[in-house]
Amino acid sequence: MNSTNPWQRALLQLKTAAKQLELDPLLLARLSNPDKIIEVSLPIKLDTEEIKVFQGYRIQHNNIRGPYKGGLRYHQKVDMNEMKALAFLMTIKNAVIDVPFGGSKGGITVDPKTLSEKELEGLTKLFIQKISDMIGPDKDIPAPDVNTNPKIMGWVADEYSKIVGVHSPAIVTGKPLDKGGSEGRTEATGLGGVFCLLATLKKLGINPQGMTVAIQGFGNVGSFLAKFLQKEGFSIVALADSKGGIHIPDGIMDIDEIERCKKETGLLAGCYCVGSVCDLKNKKKLGGKNVSSDGVLELPVDIVIPAALENVITHKNAAKIKTRIILEMANGPTTMRADKILNRRKILVIPDVLANSGGVAVSFFEWYQNLHDKAWSKDKVFSKLKEKMEKATDLVFSTADKYKASLRKAAYIVALERLVNQRYEKA
Repeated sequence: MNSTNPWQRALLQLKTAAKQLELDPLLLARLSNPDKIIEVSLPIKLDTEEIKVFQGYRIQHNNIRGPYKGGLRYHQKVDMNEMKALAFLMTIKNAVIDVPFGGSKGGITVDPKTLSEKELEGLTKLFIQKISDMIGPDKDIPAPDVNTNPKIMGWVADEYSKIVGVHSPAIVTGKPLDKGGSEGRTEATGLGGVFCLLATLKKLGINPQGMTVAIQGFGNVGSFLAKFLQKEGFSIVALADSKGGIHIPDGIMDIDEIERCKKETGLLAGCYCVGSVCDLKNKKKLGGKNVSSDGVLELPVDIVIPAALENVITHKNAAKIKTRIILEMANGPTTMRADKILNRRKILVIPDVLANSGGVAVSFFEWYQNLHDKAWSKDKVFSKLKEKMEKATDLVFSTADKYKASLRKAAYIVALERLVNQRYEKA
């Protein structure tokens, strides 16, 4: 079995946990295959009057615990194995964090940067027209994903409401606040990861103050992670994106200035900031150096956080990793062969289905608020998110102790037990 194929890896992890639980073979068969794979053609007229046909899809993996739930991504390279795996992971993740959803994933094969806003809006609304009878607040609830954002989710809500003839904000999460979005949704995945890490360190009896952190990925998740971790007393010593990054052993002082520098220059590498002055001239003064995207994973730090791409920790670099803890904020960043190497080396891996589940937890809060015509404060959202992440982390740890298993295997066992019982906590 190919350890880098995300769908095959997901199936192997499922079967390993299922064997531990002696899972009903019928349920195992159901979880080993998506319920539905929906594909639609999307012909639109571009601003140039040219007609172009795009492909849209939605994979609905499982709805035992509630409506399907998962992101919509717009990307020119669509890998069906990856989409099936991500839909499956949503089923597992929603069960681990204990929200009443199943799992789905989908999107459109398109490079959104090649379309005008008008073209992108038209394409989005046509897609919703084509799948409107297969989604709904009680059927399948989309959310933002790669190359999609609150504005696009607002278009989804508007078009679906127009089609069904009823204002239906609960059809989609990750919307703008003025369209029924939730406070705290933007920060949710990153902050959830921080709550998970803090709960883990408490379990281990480790004081987080001064612990060094290297983060691969500086998008929405990575940037909020860095800011929240810094507030909790961690020392962020390295940040990298796909084009490289920076390493300052004594700690990066101002994450906001680094973020501003990246927006202005398009590069994270070279953003060595003293006050509001950011340039390579400050590198020597700060004792820093440039680092590659892959190199940031191999730095001698307390915590490494892959927060961007899948399959970045492999059998080729797992032996070079010098950290104590890996917090998986990306989906599927560690291959199966790498996982075995890390386990042998006693490096603790906090798995993606637990670590990055804060986003879907707050998506659930948004959906709940929409259905009940409520609007919670950010403090309330964060408080509820903290409670969810701490409970899930505690349960995964106790399950790992019970079965003498890794945290990854334990998380899958937790999910499968909940899928068997079909029970969940209410908001």
